[in-house]
Amino acid sequence: VASAAHTQGAPEYIFDPFWPKDLPNNWKNGGIMGIAIDADENIWVYNRPNDLTSIELSAEPNPPIAECCARPPSMFHFDRNGNLINSFDAPQGHGMDVDDEGYVYLGQDTVRKYDPNTGEIVAEIERVPARENGAPVGLQPWPPERALGMGGRGPVFGFLGEFRAPPDPAAQAAARERVANFRATYPPETPMIVGNLEEIRVVEADNEIYVADSYLGGRVLVFDLDTLEFKRGWGAYGKPLSEISLDDADHDYTPNGPMPPDFAGHLTLNVSNDGLVYAADRNANRIHVTTKDGQFLREFVVAPGTGAGGSTGGVAFSHDPEQQYLIISSLTNNRVWFLNRDDGTIVTEFGRMGDNGGQFFGLHMIAVDASGYIYTGEVFSGQRVQRFVPVDSPRGQLLQQVANMEE
Repeated sequence: VASAAHTQGAPEYIFDPFWPKDLPNNWKNGGIMGIAIDADENIWVYNRPNDLTSIELSAEPNPPIAECCARPPSMFHFDRNGNLINSFDAPQGHGMDVDDEGYVYLGQDTVRKYDPNTGEIVAEIERVPARENGAPVGLQPWPPERALGMGGRGPVFGFLGEFRAPPDPAAQAAARERVANFRATYPPETPMIVGNLEEIRVVEADNEIYVADSYLGGRVLVFDLDTLEFKRGWGAYGKPLSEISLDDADHDYTPNGPMPPDFAGHLTLNVSNDGLVYAADRNANRIHVTTKDGQFLREFVVAPGTGAGGSTGGVAFSHDPEQQYLIISSLTNNRVWFLNRDDGTIVTEFGRMGDNGGQFFGLHMIAVDASGYIYTGEVFSGQRVQRFVPVDSPRGQLLQQVANMEE
């Protein structure tokens, strides 16, 4: 059973080692960048093939130099039993959701809407024609050209900055000037995507789509689901977009220090059944609760001493009608936290860093289906999607029986 010490009545989960089934075609997925449950309770998984290193692509050369593996498409569509239904290869990105008609929304340099059967782009949200760091904008050639069997340096390389060259003062000054000019051109209230995409949530009842844009530490943006036109947005503590600070110092957070007045970075979000928006500011180890119009209600702080990636990652809800619990994934702690949704107290948790089934190395994404099954996705060396089921469910009871069988 995966749960740790917990309060009485807190949910307990057990790892399901039989989900998903093996991928076909000698594929090995990269880091998991998005998980979504569709209207049929099937599971969509968005992975990052460019994470794979050469040793993971040794079956590609002709002749191959090993039995495994080959580069996969970026999108997988699994049924509830873990069988692969379909796949398509869209440019990789971050964050995703699926609407009730099955259309897939992927976070790339903007939000793009894809036909689930053909993988063709149907529509996209408008974004500014430049990036703060000067990188190119728009769809780049996909898949990228490369020699068969040749991968990259892997997803962990440089994450902590240990391989970065010493800063050059002249280059730093030029970068500061470029950033200042960019922010003057595209102020915080710009009604388009400006930064990278962190999260996407479709709210069918309101015909809206919520987007977490990484610009200036993170902005919550809301668009019309049909027209994809901008409707409203806000920053930390529900402040209007125009009041988000351009000063990086207002976005900085030191573990166990005071909370910054603006989002610190890697913003994810989700919307509860009773109309509250939970925005997880991962780099500041906190969750902000607002109304759908951005009225700030409260702040939850989780493991405030966490550094190097933060404690509050993906946001999901328990499957009961009241959605009593927030279910939060932690990249750095490799934990799944269960928080009381009314006051933010942690009632239980499961997980730890490790390579065994049911453990995590880079816990990144999380989703919950209508039966309360939890699906997790990892980056770094994990690069897995895993499933956990309630111990009191029929499948949970069966898995417990298997786990307790004597050899």
